[in-house]
Amino acid sequence: LAFGIGMHHAGLHERDRKTVEELFVNCKIQVLIATSTLAWGVNFPAHLVVVKGTEYYDGKSRRYVDYPITDVLQMMGRAGRPQFDDQGKAVILVHDIKKDFYKKFLYEPFPVESSLLGVLSDHLNAEIAAGTISSKQDAMDYITWTYFFRRLMMNPSYYSLEDISHESINRYLSNLVERSLRDLEGSYCIEIKEDDQSTEPLTYGRIASYYYLKHQTIRTFKERLRAELPIHELLSVLTDAEEYAELPVRHNEDQLNSQLAQQLPLQVNPHSYDSAHTKTHLLLQAHFGHAQLPCSDYTTDTKTVLDNAIRICQAMLDVAANEGWLVTAISICNLVQMIVQGRWLHDSSLLTLPHVEQQHLGLFRKGQGGLNEPIEGLPELIAACNGNESVFSAMVARQLHPSQTAQAWSFLSHLPVLEVEMSMKGWWEESQEQTERPIPAAGANLRKESSWLDVHADQEYVLQVSLRRLNLGHKAQAPRFPKAKDEGWFLVLGEVDRRELLAVKRLGYVRNHTAVSMAFYTPERTGKCIYTLYLMSDSYLGLDQQYDVHLNVTPASIAAQVNSEVSHSDLSLG
Repeated sequence: LAFGIGMHHAGLHERDRKTVEELFVNCKIQVLIATSTLAWGVNFPAHLVVVKGTEYYDGKSRRYVDYPITDVLQMMGRAGRPQFDDQGKAVILVHDIKKDFYKKFLYEPFPVESSLLGVLSDHLNAEIAAGTISSKQDAMDYITWTYFFRRLMMNPSYYSLEDISHESINRYLSNLVERSLRDLEGSYCIEIKEDDQSTEPLTYGRIASYYYLKHQTIRTFKERLRAELPIHELLSVLTDAEEYAELPVRHNEDQLNSQLAQQLPLQVNPHSYDSAHTKTHLLLQAHFGHAQLPCSDYTTDTKTVLDNAIRICQAMLDVAANEGWLVTAISICNLVQMIVQGRWLHDSSLLTLPHVEQQHLGLFRKGQGGLNEPIEGLPELIAACNGNESVFSAMVARQLHPSQTAQAWSFLSHLPVLEVEMSMKGWWEESQEQTERPIPAAGANLRKESSWLDVHADQEYVLQVSLRRLNLGHKAQAPRFPKAKDEGWFLVLGEVDRRELLAVKRLGYVRNHTAVSMAFYTPERTGKCIYTLYLMSDSYLGLDQQYDVHLNVTPASIAAQVNSEVSHSDLSLG
């Protein structure tokens, strides 16, 4: 900058980038060296624009490829300053054999072609899930309403269509629809009926549509998720999502990935360091372990990875819930917490406090700072401080600066403290109306019959969960997550003995009082069983709660089942 030359790229700190932009726009510096982001919405008019090369390294295809002509035109479009110049100058430095190609397209109007073909299957899946398309003929009609169809008629050779006769177009579209629907069927998203014409959405197709996921991703989930997957295998499934295939792997980054992998605990395939999925895996590991990244580009790439991770994990949770996998569902909730807080699950939850590192954990041992009992995690620390900042300061004052202590206390004091109450709603044989019965408190004597709630076998009941936040609410405290996030919660109901998930609910921010209903069916067999309710944060590690619901399953009651079904039909009619 001192010599009048500025640098502009995605790895710059926000403050530095704004400084460079203001200096150049106000003519305080004369030369700006920028990356291709100049083509994507950054607007700095200049008297002269020099495009040094029209190729970039594409990690997916492992070779240098040309920038789209439209991007080159965008870069050239920065030449010429309004109110200063009556003309703009652009110089394109290009390989000699491509000069004629660029002359042709730079001096003639360039047609805008459709990109629908590459993502047609996902568009059709969304329309089938929404009910807009229910047959192959509907799909063909849908395509005729698109810009792709207009360009197909105007420029058929671009889309590999030989001629535009009615028969050729019909055959081309028919093959296109057939191929796309077969892809969706192979990804478990739709079912093609026996008449080979009608289509019906499946649960996985609806999940893909709801979370804007590619059908290849949902196929990966269906084929690789299992009943009891550990965190490291879930991480592998997450990073193999098709959404991460476009993460840039720049020239020579395979060597940087190899060096980064040496610092991280989970091994990856050493022959895939040039893969976008492997790079995603390494970036998430580095995020959890606070590893040193090799360059600023990796910081930018980590933000891109984290932006998509929560959405993909929520789809994984829906897949696990659909299959009834309790252990996998809980592990996915833990993975979401790890992503938001940037810590491994096995780390102490105290390490999520700002400025608290491994060497500081000794501050929370018994006898330190006047502690009578050791503090293992955030819940014990919240209880020990009891809202008193001076107690916390006394614990950490020897090793943390006052400003660091203040930031750590701000984090701790805004952590959610929730109170949970439960009751059961449903029909019992002896009652003439739907009733709500309290669930015995935790710690009740299980030898007493009064500690077990009687329910009828093979009948639907509703677990009513009342949540109350005891302290003031706040945005999620997540200093290592790239954007602001609202607090949220997962409610998971399962039977631990059978590793079965019965119901799952996703909640937003819990205010002074929030009521949640979770419907489930009791077992067909009679006898005593224990269901467990897990209340899990989607933002914090170490704040999960679990409650046992003790049920005494009595023989099925026809009267209660009839009343339950009648009340359901009344609700649907209402």
